[in-house]
Amino acid sequence: QQAAWIPAGLEHQATMRPEVRTVAVMFDPELVRHGGDRARILTVSPLIREMMLHSLRWPIERADGDTVSDDFFSTLGHLVSEALDHEAPLSLPTSDHPIVGAAMDYTKAHLSSVTAAQVSHAVAVSERTLRRQFEAVIGISWRTYLLHARMLQAMALLAAPDQGVQQTATAVGFDSLSAFTRAFTKFAGESPSSYHRRITTS
Repeated sequence: QQAAWIPAGLEHQATMRPEVRTVAVMFDPELVRHGGDRARILTVSPLIREMMLHSLRWPIERADGDTVSDDFFSTLGHLVSEALDHEAPLSLPTSDHPIVGAAMDYTKAHLSSVTAAQVSHAVAVSERTLRRQFEAVIGISWRTYLLHARMLQAMALLAAPDQGVQQTATAVGFDSLSAFTRAFTKFAGESPSSYHRRITTS
């Protein structure tokens, strides 16, 4: 439920997993006037998501003077501009380091209950080595990586209209709803219930 905003003229390279389906919408810079000059990660509301999918009906080289498509992309541009005001806090770092990369994969696959001991066992190193490698390779601790992974997964889950906050907290490894609410609010700048309401009613 996220999208990358890449402003016109910014040189970039994207790497996609083969099983991932992506949709790219290219805007005239005039349609998103405050897009800035850097790439950003945005939370995608159900409305923006459906409009992006619907935009596939028009080819990139669409005819000039098509008022329906002009109005459609103008509206989508306004919604994207609004979404840029709610930039997602971050995306998770990646690594080609054999130990750190494997530890990341294991952590993301077991967010609801993973421990440092389990990850260390899975990648065949000590907990001390795991902590040292994370901080040396990506500059943050494994525990911080785990928290960020849980928060980003929570944001993705809460984008579903029928997803509850308690259900989300449990899914990402929090036994206490109050602890989850504190962690999410610190990370995202708003409470999980507020985030859920804003995203699902946009």
